[in-house]
Amino acid sequence: MERLYQYLWKSRMFGKKLHASGGSEVEVIDPGCLNTDAGPDFFNSKIRIDGVMWAGNVEIHVRASDWNRHGHSDNPAYDDVMLHVVGISDCRIKRRDGTYIPQVEITMPEDFFRSYANLSAECEGVKCATSLGGISRLEQTDWLESLSMERLQAKASRVADILKFTGNDWEQTCFVILARALGFGLNGDPLEMLARSLPLKYLHHHSDNPLQLQALLFGQAAMLDSSIHIFDEYYQLLCREYYFLARKYGLRPMRAGLWKYSRTRPQNFPHRRLAFLAKACEGGFSMFSKIIGVKGDAETAATLFDWHLEGYWHDHFSFDVPARSVSDTLSATSVTLLMINVVAPLLYAYGSMRGEERIAERGVALLEELPAESNGIVRQWRMSGIKAENAWRSQGLLHLKKEYCDRRKCLYCRFGHHLLRDAARRD
Repeated sequence: MERLYQYLWKSRMFGKKLHASGGSEVEVIDPGCLNTDAGPDFFNSKIRIDGVMWAGNVEIHVRASDWNRHGHSDNPAYDDVMLHVVGISDCRIKRRDGTYIPQVEITMPEDFFRSYANLSAECEGVKCATSLGGISRLEQTDWLESLSMERLQAKASRVADILKFTGNDWEQTCFVILARALGFGLNGDPLEMLARSLPLKYLHHHSDNPLQLQALLFGQAAMLDSSIHIFDEYYQLLCREYYFLARKYGLRPMRAGLWKYSRTRPQNFPHRRLAFLAKACEGGFSMFSKIIGVKGDAETAATLFDWHLEGYWHDHFSFDVPARSVSDTLSATSVTLLMINVVAPLLYAYGSMRGEERIAERGVALLEELPAESNGIVRQWRMSGIKAENAWRSQGLLHLKKEYCDRRKCLYCRFGHHLLRDAARRD
């Protein structure tokens, strides 16, 4: 609840003028900067008390007596607090030198607190879904634009983290990001773990040998164990190849049991995802160079993932599980997702880090050209009256749901702010 009062102070939703406990008129000029570390809640605030300008720190509490419960009365860090803002003024507070701190009580209509309680209640869906009709199209668009950029910047930050892990090797970084994206959510973590455990230089040594590429990938994925009775000649051949290569390069496979198969169609089993990853390594993995070299539109970028499975994986879902009919290419939807989660973030990250704005803008332009994702979250927003015209917009909606709604950060959401502002005006 204290966070709510911090929000009220920061947004000045209570109005501009307040009255201190002694009757003095308090006018908020600047609420200051929220302090997320130890010490008073707001720094560099500016207020007028009976016409006299004050600048300093402000402390926020639900009850005035929380000052003592939190141990501020003996803490010198709070000696220079110029104003105590509370929801309930149940006592007066003194500094250590015995002087009283000016104190104001923020009062809000009951409807405001009901609205906040409804918004912040735990809910799997979008809590404010039925109330979004009162938010103008301009406000919606402006917020979603910010969210889309926020999501792309978060992905670029993740690229930077992986780049640091790989020692500034952009191709290895691209390999890790591609591997994770091929997991399509369900198996993203183990695929990333696999890519991090396998240096590209080893794959490059065997880029002209599809069997050895697959042996390295399936072996590192802990999918090869000669002691398991799988009477499949190809499986046994991969086992022998991997044991030889693992000894040669000092490789240790991942922990077994990380792969998920439930709620997965056989054609999307992790075995086939690894087969596609092996295909990307044939002839030498150079996906990043190809991404940077793409000058055209989304149709041109899609050709980066024009892989065709051959041989064993042309008609198998997994080891010793033949398939009568299975596509040997990625679906159009899968390719779109790879462009959203691999190509666009890498373009934006590389362009931003190198100061090459045109490359970064290509990442944004690609998302604006691609169709919106079709998933439960995007459909949920559509039912609430907010439609995604393209991938740029659907990325913003995904970010809103995952980073704000699911975390109940309504106070930091412009939709939530709009609804609370309306509730504050109803008295």
